[in-house]
Amino acid sequence: MKRSFLVFAVLMLSVSLFLTVSAERAGAQGPAGAGASTAAKGNSSSSDSHSSHSFNPIKWVKKDKGSKNSPDSNGNRSDIEKKLTPKLQAQRILPPNSNATDACAHFTALNECLATLHASYALGLEFNCLTAKVTGVVTNVDLSMCKGSVGDKPQSLSKAIHEMNPDTDAKRVAKDAEQQAKDDLKDLGA
Repeated sequence: MKRSFLVFAVLMLSVSLFLTVSAERAGAQGPAGAGASTAAKGNSSSSDSHSSHSFNPIKWVKKDKGSKNSPDSNGNRSDIEKKLTPKLQAQRILPPNSNATDACAHFTALNECLATLHASYALGLEFNCLTAKVTGVVTNVDLSMCKGSVGDKPQSLSKAIHEMNPDTDAKRVAKDAEQQAKDDLKDLGA
């Protein structure tokens, strides 16, 4: 009886010690888990001993809009819009009294704005109407002269062009406009 009591006491003491040490280690890790503080600091010494491949599947996805070199990152976008304004004004795509920053304010991606600008210019469509259809954002601009419905649901550029000008090959015009937008950004090094 004494021996079983002694074994039980040693076993309980071991479990208690194990739980105490485990709790201290978990508390030291913080809520994000082991190594999160090192990763957050950007310490490269932990990654030097491992391969450069990340086991995080989020990092496997190509970054477009959030990357630092993307034309849509906050710092780059305003610089590119400033460079685009005179170029678009010289091509008469933007009126002389406007700028690319104001024209593209409701677009999440700069290339979408440029494609919409090129398509509206090529077909002689009202840019504000086309913008409202593509972005789904209705502003205080008078849209009563717009053909088709202007709702709060964004449409593709080709669908918006087709609604406003059904006689046009909307897919071709949208594709051409998107290519011109890519070329504009490429010319500026974006």
